[in-house]
Amino acid sequence: MLLEDQERLWTKSFISLTICSFLMFLNLQMLLSTFPAYVKNEFQAGDFQVSLVTSVFAASAIIARFLTAGLIKSVPRDKLLYAGLIIATITTGIYSLAGTIGGLLSMRVGFGLGFGISSTILPTLASQIIPRSRMGEGIGYFGLSSSLAMSFGPIIGLNVMRAYGFSNLTIVATLTVVLILPILLFSRSISRPTAHVGSKATKQQSGKQVKPKFNHKMWFPALLNAILCITYSGLLGFIALFGEFIHLEQVGLFFLFNVITIVIVRPISGRLFDRKGHAAVLIPAAIFVVASMTVLSYTRSLPLLIVSALLYGLGFGAIQPTLQAWMIRTSTPEQYGTANSMFYNSTDFGVAIGSILLGLIASHSNYAVMYRYSAGFMILFLLMYCLVQFGFRSKIRQQAANFER
Repeated sequence: MLLEDQERLWTKSFISLTICSFLMFLNLQMLLSTFPAYVKNEFQAGDFQVSLVTSVFAASAIIARFLTAGLIKSVPRDKLLYAGLIIATITTGIYSLAGTIGGLLSMRVGFGLGFGISSTILPTLASQIIPRSRMGEGIGYFGLSSSLAMSFGPIIGLNVMRAYGFSNLTIVATLTVVLILPILLFSRSISRPTAHVGSKATKQQSGKQVKPKFNHKMWFPALLNAILCITYSGLLGFIALFGEFIHLEQVGLFFLFNVITIVIVRPISGRLFDRKGHAAVLIPAAIFVVASMTVLSYTRSLPLLIVSALLYGLGFGAIQPTLQAWMIRTSTPEQYGTANSMFYNSTDFGVAIGSILLGLIASHSNYAVMYRYSAGFMILFLLMYCLVQFGFRSKIRQQAANFER
């Protein structure tokens, strides 16, 4: 019975934290998808200024996560999380008050800080209650919250802004963050005192002070995640403009059909990772993303758009939780905060770099060519992974053979 309790995944705390993560990312995605059109129309901004709205947010979120990964060792997690949520709520609520592009960018910095703190604490809390033997499955389900938000957020955001305007959209987005607070309080997901990362219980061993070491095994999956998110930045920032380019009004349906295969593949890929390892998931999933971006670049009709969306959901929905579970699986519980911080930082870094790189490509060619470059980035992802993964295995086998001689 005790073993069953230890292996339970769907606890009240896990469900509550997953819902909170969904609401946090829903707020992000509703606004992230609408900012390009809003900034262009409201401030008559150019493509570079539009890309700054995403890049400035991503940079501040990255800084916040690095700071949070350090602070979590000494500051109670609930205080950090509530501080992040309050900052995110206030900055979301005052977006529409910005009178200049500079004022809006400063608000984006503030939101990045609040979001960076919150999006580090929530998955850290979740990863600490997921049974280690079910880490891939647990992260797959938890990560479904952000994937669903990535799919539904742009649809909700674009429709609300089109029907009611940007100021009303900020009210809806603010409410999504406000809802997190009662869920956390009523579920008591973080109320019970536990030996959190960096506490004396984790730092002392046989009466000696132990300083947790940085896990260098996390760098490679973090790099792969950044490359993947370059492709996502091209969808998030430019698919509406791509729709205008190809004269396809229903281009926003990409995100709706994308979520169908994400929901299907997330739990499957998580179990596959737990049983077979990351190679069994990442290689076919990367091929799906390459196919998706290639099909999208040649899309001129709704059926091809749907095919591209379904393929992207299969690939992106499998790769992201696998990379996050890989980083956590190679870490100790004391390093979970750092692992989650690096994962989400690599996501924001990929989106920030991608929005600039792909924006420059689009400005010198067109959006169709830009998506072909996105496919090229995923080919690079696949080549790097195979080279490191199988090259490393060959080296180990060769060393073993030499040792036997």
